[in-house]
Amino acid sequence: MNTQDFSQVVEIARREFQSGKTTDIKFRKANLRGLLHFYQENETELADAVYADLGRIPDETIVAEISLLLRDVKTMLANVEHWSQQKTVGRSLATLLDWPYVRPQPRGLVLILSAWNYPLQLSLLPLSGAIAAGCCAVLKPSELAPATAALLADRLPRYLDSTCYPVVCGGVPESQRLLQLRFDHVFFTGSTAVGRLVAAAASQHLTPVTLELGGKSPVYLDDSVNMEYAARRILWGKTVNLGQTCIAPDYLLCTKATEEAFLEAGRRVLHQWFGERPEDSPSLGRMLNKRHFSRVRKLLENSGRVALGGRCFEQTLIIEPTVLTDVRAEDPVMEEEIFGPVLPIITVSSADDAIRFINSRTPHALSLYIFSSRRDVKDRFIRETDSGTVMCNDTMYHAIVEQLPFGGVGTSGMGAYHGKHSFDTFSHYKSVLERNYNPVAELCCSVRYPPYEPTKTRLAKLLLKNPAVPDLSAVKYTIVFLLGLLSIYLIRVFAQALGYEDRLPDFLA
Repeated sequence: MNTQDFSQVVEIARREFQSGKTTDIKFRKANLRGLLHFYQENETELADAVYADLGRIPDETIVAEISLLLRDVKTMLANVEHWSQQKTVGRSLATLLDWPYVRPQPRGLVLILSAWNYPLQLSLLPLSGAIAAGCCAVLKPSELAPATAALLADRLPRYLDSTCYPVVCGGVPESQRLLQLRFDHVFFTGSTAVGRLVAAAASQHLTPVTLELGGKSPVYLDDSVNMEYAARRILWGKTVNLGQTCIAPDYLLCTKATEEAFLEAGRRVLHQWFGERPEDSPSLGRMLNKRHFSRVRKLLENSGRVALGGRCFEQTLIIEPTVLTDVRAEDPVMEEEIFGPVLPIITVSSADDAIRFINSRTPHALSLYIFSSRRDVKDRFIRETDSGTVMCNDTMYHAIVEQLPFGGVGTSGMGAYHGKHSFDTFSHYKSVLERNYNPVAELCCSVRYPPYEPTKTRLAKLLLKNPAVPDLSAVKYTIVFLLGLLSIYLIRVFAQALGYEDRLPDFLA
């Protein structure tokens, strides 16, 4: 596509949104059902496309991506009608006779720029949120996962309204041309460096952005844990998708004694999972391309000492799961997000030392992992460090809890999504206050009108103290319930008076 073609696709989608068709709940549900059928009818093809792009076995894609997408769209279908309803808010003395409420409104035409490492989930989770919120969306899959991008471009239009939800393919130049056009919201998943460029381009139109970025997600490990379980959970997070996950544990902080126990357990775990020759294991993925392979191998070769693993196979783009010890804070492996199966260990003397180290690092963590059975230790990390999310005694599992907002802080991102939070991201919550011409309301509010005088000022201050007025919305249900009891009582009285008591139904007798 050239720039003119992009402009035409975007303009058509904008006209479709302005027509109001996407605000209809029936239309939203129809397209969400289309997305559900797309997942159900193309599961094998989707998993095969990801395998062609990433070398990730289909079973892992079905669990890590397609299953989550199925659950997500079912959640949207079950809740979109309720989420889209306006919600009344509390009244005060100044608004006692008014009707204040919040009305969810779709942001408009949104652009979704996806990443390659989870090419299905990172494209389609935000898309379902945009559909549920009533937006139109232009989806741009990553060019680094070409088979998946081609499949989405070919199949999705068969299940969705293609004018409201077009899929456009291409590389960096195409993304840049898209960002020159005006959107009402931009949703980007990728690196912090590219996120800055996306935010800068969006700012030219004052377009709000959601940035789902990366960061060095630390792990703190102490001696109070079940080390066998902890080693499994940490190394699982480091080897899923061969470590190419934005919330993968990036480095480990522990004492020297804890390090030795972790290495002993980790050696057993890796052998159990991948055998003597991990490069031959069907359960181990590969690096995306030679550039990413070379980058991670260089980090591995110039940092610390290899304690576990360490072998690299350039022809197949496989790097053996590796643990590094004797790593220094200034080593290359600690300067950037690793995004590969390499886990450096930094030794610290205590939890205090670990907290100081985490807080001294410039990039904000996307996720922070605490492995400890001590309540006070967990509380301190949660309270005294900054990160998008915190998880205790496991890694990455929090991403499947759709009730939790998923997103970063600072350099690891802005905004959040998953479940209801996806709907919120693509919605503007419009504040509405409706007033009438009630003479009592007008009398109370006449204190704002000139001429100003002390009596009016005192009354205005009283009204603006904003004491909360009790929510009486439940009173009507109480009244109905009491009236129901009164009706039963009166029916029984009249039945007894007329001699019809034996004819009453059981529930009235």
